[in-house]
Amino acid sequence: MTTTVLIADDQVLVRGGFRMIIEARDDLEVVGEAGDGEEAVRLAEQCRPDVVLMDVRMPGTDGIAATRRLTASANPPKVIILTTFDLDEPLYDALRAGASGFLLKDVRPAELVDAIRVVARGEALLAPTVTRRLLDRFVRTLPAAAPVRPAGLAELTDRETEVLGLVARAASNAEIAAQLVVSEATVKTHVSAILRKLGVRDRVHAVVLAYDLGLVRPRDSS
Repeated sequence: MTTTVLIADDQVLVRGGFRMIIEARDDLEVVGEAGDGEEAVRLAEQCRPDVVLMDVRMPGTDGIAATRRLTASANPPKVIILTTFDLDEPLYDALRAGASGFLLKDVRPAELVDAIRVVARGEALLAPTVTRRLLDRFVRTLPAAAPVRPAGLAELTDRETEVLGLVARAASNAEIAAQLVVSEATVKTHVSAILRKLGVRDRVHAVVLAYDLGLVRPRDSS
């Protein structure tokens, strides 16, 4: 099965480089290129890509605003934010906008390809160097008003709540399995149930919700 990709970046050479990397793989196909966020939204509506590679800084409509519009649409694509800056603020804003992944532009070709495949499968992706710092930042930037608690929160079992806490500490499935002494397949089943009950798209947004609700604190992820 072929995964279709839309590339949104204001630099022609960057788009061309990404296209070459992606189209060298039999299971990936570039269906469009956009030079700004407005064009990215328009092309996404036309081409219906599975994944959008979105530059965070573009003229006019930037990557954050474009991501917000795309993820609010019917049958939204997965969005991977690409940036040259290893900064918290763009990442935090991107995840709030609905992005499922974040990578720096100096990522290796094989890592870029793997990222597209991971996000296309419905999983979430964050550059390892920023994951834990990002999680700590959530608590310091949460709105003062208490968030709406999803109805599905009460449906979580004790084990699912435990798994959610570990996911929120940026633990991988393998790490969770080792700590709980269960198989990775069992962890995946728990994670899928958590996402379904909470009504979130992927692990990253489950983490955002966990921090929003105060289920996890910075000391938990240190």
